[in-house]
Amino acid sequence: MADLTTRYLGLALRTPLVASSSPLTGSLDGLRRLEDAGAAGVVLPSLFEEQLTHDAFAAHHALEVGAETFAEARDYLPQLESGDSGLDTYLELLAAAKRALGIPVVASLNGTTLGGWIDYARLLEQAGAAAVELNVYRIAADPAHASADLEAQDLELLRVVRAALRVPLAVKLSPFFTGLAHFARRVVAAGADGLVLFNRFYQPDLDLETLEVVPRLALSRSEDLRLPLRWIAILRRQVGASLAATSGVHGVEDVLKLLLAGADVTMLASALLERGPALVGELERGMASWLDAHEYESVAQMKGSMSQGAVPDPEAFERANYVRTLNSWSSRFRQ
Repeated sequence: MADLTTRYLGLALRTPLVASSSPLTGSLDGLRRLEDAGAAGVVLPSLFEEQLTHDAFAAHHALEVGAETFAEARDYLPQLESGDSGLDTYLELLAAAKRALGIPVVASLNGTTLGGWIDYARLLEQAGAAAVELNVYRIAADPAHASADLEAQDLELLRVVRAALRVPLAVKLSPFFTGLAHFARRVVAAGADGLVLFNRFYQPDLDLETLEVVPRLALSRSEDLRLPLRWIAILRRQVGASLAATSGVHGVEDVLKLLLAGADVTMLASALLERGPALVGELERGMASWLDAHEYESVAQMKGSMSQGAVPDPEAFERANYVRTLNSWSSRFRQ
């Protein structure tokens, strides 16, 4: 049987199948179910700094209500349901997962201020995170801010967080960079041990009845893997860092394609929410069967064998592929 082991962020994993952040990884029960099903690693849901800030201000406001009134008015103070903050809850889950699981537990952090990123990253490491994933989520909506300035801020953030941590550090990027390959190399040079491709932005929608802006959550589909597949294939030999593919991993063919392109791990979320943790075992069996049938001895042997630097036609991952795709569709009407 083929060897399915892989390495990601310097961590030895039993297979390339990792459960990325989702409601399933947000509870100890869900994490245990994922490990039992065969997940080689798990990523906790992102810790959002602005949510922690909001909770802190809310608690402060609640405690200050009535502070300037008479002593008899103390009974009017609101009752807080719990003294724990969202940060406390997150750190407790991380510590409990570290104790209970035999697989790496990666913490995810989405900060808004430089100090917040550093402080929270250190707390995640202290709580037992095997690695920290920086979830870089930025909507560049202010026309006064140039792209070069925003990228410089992200790189400075990465450098200071890297200096503050001893555990491996991954950066989850979006595909919306003018020079993505260039920026990816700068991210690695600034200290990232790995790149997660890509951050999947959830776009707002408009409700025509209430005339409100509302959130809409749509789970990924297999077609969504083509974007990370292309860029992992391009970056495989251009950056000296681990590469994780996320978004669009639903079946064994998706896993195999991403590994051939050069991914070190394939991360699952939507598929697990739809089909449950048992899917992990199904994917592992399918992956092992394919490798044996195609006479691969290991995942390491196949990984990156169809990256841009390894295929006979490297331009297939670039502009030439766009023209071919259009021509292939048009040819159907000429038959």
